[in-house]
Amino acid sequence: TRIQRSQPALYSSITSRLITLLCLSAPGGVSLVVPQPNINATVAQNILLSVEYSCRGVATIEWKHVSSWGTTSIAEWRSGHYVNISTVYKDRVTAFENGSIQLRNVGMRDAGYYFVTVMEEHGTNAYGTILVNVYEIIYEDLHFVAVLFAFLAAVSAILICFMWLCNKSLHLFQKKTTHKLTASTTEEIELETIEC
Repeated sequence: TRIQRSQPALYSSITSRLITLLCLSAPGGVSLVVPQPNINATVAQNILLSVEYSCRGVATIEWKHVSSWGTTSIAEWRSGHYVNISTVYKDRVTAFENGSIQLRNVGMRDAGYYFVTVMEEHGTNAYGTILVNVYEIIYEDLHFVAVLFAFLAAVSAILICFMWLCNKSLHLFQKKTTHKLTASTTEEIELETIEC
């Protein structure tokens, strides 16, 4: 009875070890890492759609862009062999051996989802997605700030001039008052002299 009970456990252990060895030694198996799944960019900026893949065989990498304008194939290449970049992206895309691509001079139409597929020669695939948001530089805001600054500077200059004029007027008024007081005092002295 002891032998009968231990045999299924022994067979189960051997079977699981054999499956593990077969999985490790079998060709195929691909992994893909997307370190930055969300990218924010401004118009005319260059962005790197970074991925890292590993596989035992030769891999084919394919990138596609999906947005409200539709789906566009960007590039496809076989590691160490060829790179096929679509004519739409011909002058704006650089492909790298690790599966990443650089997109230069992005525009508003470049916003959307970027799908990467790594296809291993034995039929294993891995998929990754990167969301790219593209923002315009709003010059109207800068224009508003510049106009506001100019307006405040003009108001400040006017206030300074007004204060200077007020100061001058006050000074002239004080001079006239002092002169009148001096004249009236002189007259009073003369009158007192005449009365005496």
